[in-house]
Amino acid sequence: MLAAHADWSVAAGKRWLCRARREGAGWRVFAPEPVADAAALPARLLRESGGAPVALGVDFPLGLPRAYVARHLAGRFRDFPDFLQNIKNFPEFFVTSPTLATVSPGRPFYPTRGVRGMTRAAHAAALGLACADDLNRACDRATAERPAGAPLFWTLGANQTGKAAIHAWRALLITPHPGLRLWPFAGPLRRLLAPGRVVIAETYPAEALRQLGFGRFGSKRRQGDRAALAAALRSAFVGLGAVATPELVAAIADGFGADAAGEDRFDCVLGLLSVLGVLAGRRPDAPPPDPWLTTWEGWVLGQIAAPRAAMPGGRGEGSGTAR
Repeated sequence: MLAAHADWSVAAGKRWLCRARREGAGWRVFAPEPVADAAALPARLLRESGGAPVALGVDFPLGLPRAYVARHLAGRFRDFPDFLQNIKNFPEFFVTSPTLATVSPGRPFYPTRGVRGMTRAAHAAALGLACADDLNRACDRATAERPAGAPLFWTLGANQTGKAAIHAWRALLITPHPGLRLWPFAGPLRRLLAPGRVVIAETYPAEALRQLGFGRFGSKRRQGDRAALAAALRSAFVGLGAVATPELVAAIADGFGADAAGEDRFDCVLGLLSVLGVLAGRRPDAPPPDPWLTTWEGWVLGQIAAPRAAMPGGRGEGSGTAR
């Protein structure tokens, strides 16, 4: 089988993929490479696996905030996959709003550019939600182990995830792919892996760092800081029974290069190690027992730590700031 992780972006030059092929009791891991044709990625991975199962981690949101669903979608769709297959009922869903005046339940992404005085609270109000926290899914919230992720519908700034979600959902999820399954909506990861299937699961690099025990290390945007983790990365590979190709060994030692995509190559390796850890049984392959997570919100693969505050009806403390 194959395990893989794609670090996603609207910019093709910042979409990178790291793959691992099952060999005996271990894995052979290849150096990061461009995703290239995004829409063809599931079919490409299935071809490379020879029809064997593919576990694909992706660094973009899979799911919708429960407060948004409860307010606008309740009773209209079974779950998030059903919503995606009926997205034609929301023809402007992926059109980013330039101002709050054009934000609506059917056009929730905002803003296209910076506007003086804009706030997430005002964004939430425009969507008919009670507060900024209602923009977050449970897995977007900070935990005791890592910082918050950005809210799905927010599209401004270097750390937003809204633009990546728009691109990835359109490229990968709206058009049906034979054998594609979405975790955790279709079930636990290991149970879903079967011949002819690509199982897509959401990951989060900051979460992967904690899962691997790396903690805080500096900035992933600095080549030197990435290179300083070379020994820890090599140790993580050994612990998972994974062997890196010479090209990957060189990339790790070099801090994944000096160009702007170095952080993306680094992230896709972290994400792959997180996927391998779950496949090895070191982390759970299912979310906590909350029906919202398996029907609408989704979860971050391998996450154990709970959000810092409970979210009855989608309410809670804080708002996401970084992905």
